[in-house]
Amino acid sequence: MLENKTIAFLGAGSMAESMISGVITAEKMPANQIYVTNKSNANRLLELQSKYGVNALTQSELPFEKVDLFILAMKPKGAEEALLSIKDKIRPDQVILSVLAGITTQFMQDHLNKDQQVVRVMPNTSSMIQESATAVVAGETVTMGHVKLVTELLECMGKVFIIEEDQMDVFTGLAGSGPAYFYYLMENMERVGAENGWEEAKVRQIIAQTMYGAAKMVLEQGEAPASLREKVTSPNGTTASGVEALIKYNGGEAIAQAVLHAANRSKEISKELEGTIVTP
Repeated sequence: MLENKTIAFLGAGSMAESMISGVITAEKMPANQIYVTNKSNANRLLELQSKYGVNALTQSELPFEKVDLFILAMKPKGAEEALLSIKDKIRPDQVILSVLAGITTQFMQDHLNKDQQVVRVMPNTSSMIQESATAVVAGETVTMGHVKLVTELLECMGKVFIIEEDQMDVFTGLAGSGPAYFYYLMENMERVGAENGWEEAKVRQIIAQTMYGAAKMVLEQGEAPASLREKVTSPNGTTASGVEALIKYNGGEAIAQAVLHAANRSKEISKELEGTIVTP
């Protein structure tokens, strides 16, 4: 299905690049069927064009009539302006997909024409290596055919999960922001290794392989993380001592609060944007 479609990214930041990289690496869509634009950074557009072979254009140059799927990939505060700028240039059967935190399907529908096809998604930057965990929320009027199209696109970038809108804020805290928590954990483990004489590149590989192996165990063994942790935690052993330190210093609560704070910020962004709705 994708090989005959055309997509356009409105926004050219890291998330747009991650998605472009994932689609092209998966070889499901030729680069010449991908358009990318942004508000003013021409150098960034040229960078993406040179790196991936996509079409880098100003928004006024976009062939709106040819695009099947528009992807909102700017900062959330720019969503209203972007939606209003394309409202009268698109058809109801063209899909508007948002990857922006806090931008609900209702927000998109309120800024577009009636019955516009809208889908809200939340990928993460691991889409660049086709390992994203991505959520999909379908708008009220979107067709199943368009949901399948969006799902096929996102599967180029990793695993896709269809969820309800009221689950999106927590998903954002878990998966949208999740990679940063793991990077932060790795960063601090790497620091300990360096402080104890390890070469930075080597200790980084050790930590990354350890985390990758643990994640793969969860995915392939089908066991709960708590069960796997208990299996490797011998009484009075080294692992037990490390886990006890995590408990003593509230490591578990810190992770839980990271997820909740990110989820709450997603809710706050939605509320901040509610007051910007323009009545047609």
